[in-house]
Order: sequence, then C-alpha cells, then structure tokens
Amino acid sequence: MVLWRGLVAGVLVCGVGAAQRLPGGVRPEHYSLRIAPDLKAATFVGSETIEVVLDAAASAITLNAAEIEFVSVTASVEGQKQIPFGNDKQEKNDKQDGLTGQNGQTAAVTLDAAKEQATFTFANALPAGPVTLRIAYTGILNDKLRGFYLSKTKLRSYGVTQFEATDARRAFPSFDEPALKATFDVTLVVDEGDTAISNTRIVSDKPGPAAGKHTIAFAPTPKMSTYLVAWLVGDFACTKGKADGVPIRACSTPDKVRETRFALDAAKWTLHYYDQYFGIKYPMAKLDMVAIPDFEAGAMENFGCITYRETEMLVDKKDGAIAGKKEVAETVAHEMAHQWFGDMVTPVWWDNLWLNEGFATWMESKAAARWHPEWKYEQDVAVELDETLELDAQATTRAVRTRAETPAEIDEMFDGIAYGKAGAVIGMVENWVGEEIFRNGVHEYLAAHLYGNATAEDFWGTQARVSGLPVDQVMEGLVAQPGVPLVAVSQTGDGSAAEAVEGRFLLSRPRPAEPDATRDLPLDQRNPAIFYRWVIPICNRSTGTPVCHVLFAGQPPLVLPRNAATPFLYANSGDKGYYRTNYAAGELAAIVAHAETGLTPPERIGLLGDRWALMHGGQGTVGEFLDLALAVKQDPNATVLDSALGKVETIGRTIATDGDRARLDAVVRQEFGPVYAGLGAPGKREPWERAELRETLFEALGEAGDPAVLAQAERVAKELFAGHKAGANAEDSAIVDAAVALAAAKGDAEMYDKLVRVGRNTADPDLKEDTLRLLTRFQAPALVARTLEYAVSDEVRSQDSWTLIALLLTRRETQEQAWGFVEQRWAAIQRKATVNSGARIVEATGAFCSAERRDEVASFFAAHRVEAAERTLAKSIDSIDDCIRLRAAQEPELRRWLDAHQGP
Repeated sequence: MVLWRGLVAGVLVCGVGAAQRLPGGVRPEHYSLRIAPDLKAATFVGSETIEVVLDAAASAITLNAAEIEFVSVTASVEGQKQIPFGNDKQEKNDKQDGLTGQNGQTAAVTLDAAKEQATFTFANALPAGPVTLRIAYTGILNDKLRGFYLSKTKLRSYGVTQFEATDARRAFPSFDEPALKATFDVTLVVDEGDTAISNTRIVSDKPGPAAGKHTIAFAPTPKMSTYLVAWLVGDFACTKGKADGVPIRACSTPDKVRETRFALDAAKWTLHYYDQYFGIKYPMAKLDMVAIPDFEAGAMENFGCITYRETEMLVDKKDGAIAGKKEVAETVAHEMAHQWFGDMVTPVWWDNLWLNEGFATWMESKAAARWHPEWKYEQDVAVELDETLELDAQATTRAVRTRAETPAEIDEMFDGIAYGKAGAVIGMVENWVGEEIFRNGVHEYLAAHLYGNATAEDFWGTQARVSGLPVDQVMEGLVAQPGVPLVAVSQTGDGSAAEAVEGRFLLSRPRPAEPDATRDLPLDQRNPAIFYRWVIPICNRSTGTPVCHVLFAGQPPLVLPRNAATPFLYANSGDKGYYRTNYAAGELAAIVAHAETGLTPPERIGLLGDRWALMHGGQGTVGEFLDLALAVKQDPNATVLDSALGKVETIGRTIATDGDRARLDAVVRQEFGPVYAGLGAPGKREPWERAELRETLFEALGEAGDPAVLAQAERVAKELFAGHKAGANAEDSAIVDAAVALAAAKGDAEMYDKLVRVGRNTADPDLKEDTLRLLTRFQAPALVARTLEYAVSDEVRSQDSWTLIALLLTRRETQEQAWGFVEQRWAAIQRKATVNSGARIVEATGAFCSAERRDEVASFFAAHRVEAAERTLAKSIDSIDDCIRLRAAQEPELRRWLDAHQGP
C-alpha cells in the first residue's frame, strides 16, 4: 500500500481496543460472500459461508469481526445429525442463499470488541476436519475510509473497500491474518444502473432478487489473504486495454474517465515488463485499477483490483505536467509489483511488512525508469534515500523488522522505514550482487512460495544461495538492527589506498560507551543502545569501474584501492549504499573540488546529504555545508539544486535568528540570482528539465525575497486569477505554480477567496489538491485562521483535512497559530479524523524547535492520546530535541560564515 511518502500511519479513534492474534487451530479454505449494500442508508446486509478445517475437535471457533451485528451463525459437518436453524427469518435467508437442507447446529455468539473478535460456541463439539460455517450479519458503511465505506461526490455515493491491514473484519467475519489464506467467491446485490468491480471477472449478472436490483457474481479468486479482497459499487466508467493477453481497465467516476488513459498506458507497459522480469506471468485473468474520490492511502494493491486516490492515478495524458505523470507511473508500478510480491507471495505476519513495501518501493522507480529513462528517476531515488537516512538516524528509530501484534502497532509499521529503508537495502544488494543474479534470486523465491506465505529468511536465504555472497548477513544486520551505519574513510600513509571502518551514525551525539552484555545474542535481541554489527557492501569508485568490497564490523579496516591518476576516491558509487560516508579532510576537499565533473547527479545528492547529516550530528559545520551548496550552484539538474537549496532553507528556518535569516537570504540572492538570469527566457520547446530548473531557482529566489522575482510572481498570479489562461506566455508557463505560491504568502482576502472558488469548482483532483496546499501559504493571521477552520469543515474531504493543519504546523510563519488551533479545536479535528489523521498531525509537531513547545506537545498528547502514534510522538519529540541542539551548536557557526561572506 502506498501512503503519503515518508509518513507514519496512525489512528485517531478514541476508545478503540487493541485486537490480538487469533488462537489458531482453524484453517479457512474458502469464503462465499454475498453482500447487499444500501448506499442511501449507509448499511449493508451480508451472508457468508466459510469452509474451514479444524486441527482438533472444538466446541468454539474464534475469528475477527468489528462493527458487525450477527443475525445467526450455524456450523455443519457432513453426516452430522440435523439440528434446526434458530428462527424463521434465518431459514428464509438460508433459502435465498441456497443453504437449505444442510445439517448443522446454531452457535452462541460472544463478542470481544476490544480484541475485534467473535467467538462461536456450540453445544456439541465439532470434530476435527472440514466444517462449514454459515453466517448472516449486517454492517455499516462508515465514514472513516476503512473496511466497507462510503465515498461521495457532489452527485452520489459509492460503496468501496480498504482492508489493509486489519479492516476486512469490518466487512465480513473472517480469519483476518495474512497467513490464513483462502479462496473467495464474491457476489454483490446492487442497484439497477450501478455496476460492481471485484478481484476477479464477472461470471454472471442477473436481475433481482428484488425490483430495481441486480446480482453480480464474480469468479473464484486464487488463494490469498483477507486484506487483499476488494469490491466497489457505483457508476464507474473505464478505459480499456490489454497486455500479454490480460485485459486491463482504468476506471473512475464518469466525469474523470478521460484522465485514466495515462495510467492505462503505464499499466500496459508495466505488466509486460514484470512478466519478463519475474519470469512468472501476471497471475490473474484481468487487472482493474480504480480511482476513488475518498481514499486514505495513496493506493492499495488488492489482487487484480488496485484502488487509488484520484491524485495518484488520474492525469491528463496529453497536457498533464511531467511531475504528475512521473508520480502516476511510479504509483502504478508500485502497486503492480505487489501483485507478485505481496499478493501472490505474502509475508507470514506484519513484522515482515517490509518485504512487501520495501520491494515495491524499490521496484517502482526501476520499472518507471525503464519506461521513461528521460525522467531521471535515479535522482528522485537519491533524494528519497537521503530522507530515509535522516529518519533512521534519530535515536527513536526502529528496526525494519519490529514486533507488531495489535492493529495500532501494525498501523505504525507503515512508515518510512518499511518503505524507504527496506527499499534502499534491496537496491543496495542488487547493485552489489548484480542485476541479473538478483533477478534470478527473486524468481526462485517467488516460484518456491507461489500463492503461499514466506519469511524474510526465505528471501535473503535464496539470494545468498543464488549469488554465492553473504546477502543473508548483509540484510539481516540492516533489517534486525535499527539505525544508520557510518563509513569513515581515511588515506593510508603513502596515499595509494584508503581505509574504511564502520560505526553508527546518529543525528544526536552518541551515548557514552557501556559494557556490552548482549553482543553474543541474536541481532534482534541485542541492546540497540550499545551494540551494532553491520555487514556492508562498499562499492568504491576511483579506478573507473566501481569495485565492491564487504566491510565487516569489528574486523580490521577495509582497504579500498585507488588509482593514482584519479583525483579522488568516492566510497558510495551511484549513491546505492545504505550508509553515511565521512571522509578525511584532504579526501573530502578533492571530492568537493571535482563534484560537478567527477560525480553523477545521484552522487552529488548523496554528498550533500552526507555533509548535511554530519553537520547535524556534530561532525561538521554549517559553513562547510553552505560552501558545498554554493559549489553545486551551477548544476544543470533541478533535483540536485533543489536538494541543496532545500537544506539552505532549513538552515534559515531552524538555525538562523531573524537577522541572520535576512543575511542568509541575501547570500542566496547574490549567489543564485545570476544562475537564474543565465537561464535566459524559455523557448517554446524548452526541455522539461530546464523548465524544472527555472522553477526551482525562481521559487528559491522568491523565498529569499528577490524583488524582481516577487514582482513577477505577483503579476503572474493576478493575471491567472483575472481569467487569463495559465501558460499562454512561455515565460509564465515555466514558473506559474511557484509564482502563485509566492504571491499567496503576501496574498489578501480577495486572492484567498478566488483560490477557494477554484478549488470548489474544479473537477481536476490535482488542481483541487494544489489549491488546498496553496491556502497554507497565506500568512496573514486572519487568513491562517480561515484555513484552519476550513480544514475541519464539511467542505474538505476527511482524507485532506489533516494536510492543511500539518503544513501550517511545519511553516515557521504559521506554526504558532496552528498549534494554538490544535490545542483549542482538538474535538473538531477528531470529528474529521480518519485512520491516519492523528499520527500525521503528531508527526508535524516535530517541526518545532524550542523546549517550551516540546513540553507542550508532550503534555498535550499525553492528555489526548492518539492511537497508533506512540512511536510517532517519540520521534517528534526527538526531532524537536535534535533541532534545539543543532541551533545551539551551529548558530554561532552560521554567523561566522555570514560575516565572512557579507561582513558583520
């Protein structure tokens, strides 16, 4: 499942109990589901048959259920004496569902709401072996974007599902754990004029059972986990295509079907690519992709029926922005990778969620880059790696594989570690062992576990066997232990080689050494505050072709050979390694001097990230980082420049006083203004990357207060809101988005109202989302107050409400006002909350940088507990503490650097 990038999932539902693991002893084999939703009443009626196998005789069966009201439950065993059903109503339901004439006994149902479980107790013990459960029940179509829920447009409601991780139990009683795979038959009774979409193809569509209804039955599914079941009801419209003989549809509400064509093209290309890559054909008879108006996640990999937030799937094929197309291509590739890695082969339990999400995160850019290599995905990957390393360098980070037993603990697993770190480790291993060898290992792993479950050990054990390299040691160390390795590189005495040693990198200063009482225990049982042992492949580039060596902790330094004709040695070729690198002063000076000519763009992004992190961790100065940022100011790649300028902006936001921030802005204008001017006026057929570079510089200079840029931004925004077509002028089209954002910072109520109207009236999901984000750029206190109230109003979808509040919390100019709103209007925020809202707001408070606000945040969320956000709160407090330490250490250094560049 794709969540908002780098975000920790959470729940904001007070009083929800923690569900536990099922007791076991029961294995589901097949579910037959018949669901009849009432979209107007927001309810549904369900009848279900579950064929199970009991390991031993039992008088009780426990399974998962939440927000479900049971009408009746019976169990039957072939040959068992007939026991009548409990009531006439049930008998009538059974006749409708074809269940008449079965032997069975009625169960007493006991609910445990805290555990989200139901126990069926029988007067006579059921024997070991096959048993058939028949269940009649009712449920609600909730407004929390989980389970079976309502999604609404201005015209109508839709019935849609989202079951990952533990919400299938809200739609049908089930053994809702990933290892308890089964096959499924789904039948939906829907209104005349509506259609339905599910995991498999439709096998029948018949009128009835009542007037104005029709019944749609779907083919049986392959064996799969409950969280991958899906169904959708409404008047969806689709574009159609085919790849490798598989029918593919891209569907949406009827008004947006034109915007599905690009995603369809992406899916067609990606399916063929994956068929070739995995060496195993796409396993389903069809593939549907459906864009949903109300959808919490970015997308969800339901087997054969992928669901998306509209902004992650819909983009204009002809006129859409490249950035939007890149995002859609990546998201499609991510979810389609899951059809093999996660759906066909599924981790046994959620502690190995990273196998699903890490692989799909790594694969998304690999596939998208093969389709459109000109879009430079490798630079985006380098940026995401840098962000993940920073996240993982906090003292409160977690191991990739972490215990998770309750829904709250499982929800917290969907974070930047499961996605970003796991994906980066997989990419590092592929780079080390070789692309084709790694692909062979992936094929063997999948082939060995088709339609079954697997563990992390299964995956890395296969890779180690196929490659003949210690992949298991490398992956186990990085998966079982939290944190970021630090590779320190120094020259040997004669300069003919370099030596590398490893340690742990922390953003905060490391703790004093303690006695190591756990060094001989398994990795996941060692004290993470004391002992770390990683096995790291180091791919060194100084001899032309990169050469990889393996660095073992606790052993003598690794010798890295170098070529005397090469002016520097770079110990992270391609920026593929999951580690920070610290070079001795002479080596670093040589790297910086040749960064623009000797490093690739991803390597330059990695170098910027390493030097920023080392400064943050007390192993460098802010002045040294700013020197490096200026050294890459002529970089022709917008992503490299944006990486540098983004960190400069962070210096202004977190380290600088107001006075020093003004001086830093002056340096930005002085150094980067000529670079922007040097780009000249855009041509009609300007390459998109040059336009992206122009927009990056334009926005940075505007943020730094450049008068000419701000004047141009104001003019462009006024013309746009006056009704002129955006982009009619080539000069404006290259910077229009940045221009509106800059103008909004000083915008008045008139401009604010126009922006609100644009958001209300547009059917374009991307434009609607952009207008919401632009509202957070206004800084006038009265307009900030309007945005905050707007966030909790009925006009903003629940999935977007938190975004407005979180963005205002992260901006220095608005965070105090936003925090006051959170404290005063928490009840209103709760009313709008969805599964993930609470943790996202908690996460945003990590942008504060004072002890006073840290204590307020800790106190407030201690009194207003947010489910599934315990780790998120700890990380936010850690972020605030790191910022306080960074400011204290680097503020004098910044002033010295500014004095040297501008004078006191």
